Amino acid sequence: MWLINFVPFIQHIVKYLPIKNKNNVRTRQIKVYINMSLRFKFNLILMLTSIIGILISGVISFNLQRENARTEALETAAILLESAIAVRNYTVEEVRPLISGASQTTFLPQTVPAYAAAQYIANLQKRHPDYNYKEAALNPTNPNNRASDWEADIISYFRTHSDERIVGERDTPTGRSLYLAKPIRITNGKCLACHSTPAAAPKSMLAIYGNANGFGWKLNEVIGTQVVSVPLSLAHTRADKEFLLFMGTIVIVFFAIGIMLNILLNIFVITPVTTMAKHVDKVSMGTLNLEPIVITGKDEISSLGRSFNRMQNSLDSAVKMLDETLDD
Repeated sequence: MWLINFVPFIQHIVKYLPIKNKNNVRTRQIKVYINMSLRFKFNLILMLTSIIGILISGVISFNLQRENARTEALETAAILLESAIAVRNYTVEEVRPLISGASQTTFLPQTVPAYAAAQYIANLQKRHPDYNYKEAALNPTNPNNRASDWEADIISYFRTHSDERIVGERDTPTGRSLYLAKPIRITNGKCLACHSTPAAAPKSMLAIYGNANGFGWKLNEVIGTQVVSVPLSLAHTRADKEFLLFMGTIVIVFFAIGIMLNILLNIFVITPVTTMAKHVDKVSMGTLNLEPIVITGKDEISSLGRSFNRMQNSLDSAVKMLDETLDD
């Protein structure tokens, strides 16, 4: 209802355009405002405050939804990383002891924690290809684990800082992605049995990976990083849907409030004031034998109506006294 009243406002504005004299701008704006009805003024103010409220709600809601989407993606990345770590621990504690005898003569990748974790994530990627896990290293045994440029930057950061994890975002061919990285630090001297020098490494491992990579590691050295990447696009899509639903609800609520306020304005203000205006207009034209305005409430409008009735009675009494004086 109050949106429809926006049309007369445009008509009022167009009526006074173009404005050539800048000194008359304020005067014409005042004329436009004065010519507006009470209902239109009320709806104009209501519309402006509603727009401001909707915009503020939209900005706050959008930022909250995006922040929640990032938090959701980060929680997913943390769970994925902890799952990979659990697979590594299971491999070391359960799988490796069972096949340790066979691995002395034949190198079995299944006994390598990094291989087990990578295979676990590879199975996950069959249904969720955008989720990625990698144990990137600057000098890996398996060339597939060699760090890319951005992963090498993370490893360099871990080597010079004591942070236990890094969270960041990067652009990928499939969209924006969030990554969670932890350092891979050699804390167990047993790892150096295979990665200190080629001479100390199992011949079965050298037969598969050669003697050019994966050696020269040192105790307590950061040799790589465990990095998990999860897509932000999915979380953003869900957040955008929730944002549109919220904004649609807000608009409907404001629209419903506007209709209700207009109905109440019409019942409690516009109708009584219009009735009083017509009554007073008749009195001002000399019709004094009118029934008093019916007043039922105790608010300001009702008080105004009672004042009109007293004025009418006083005016009627004064006219009668004047008539009696003239007759005498």
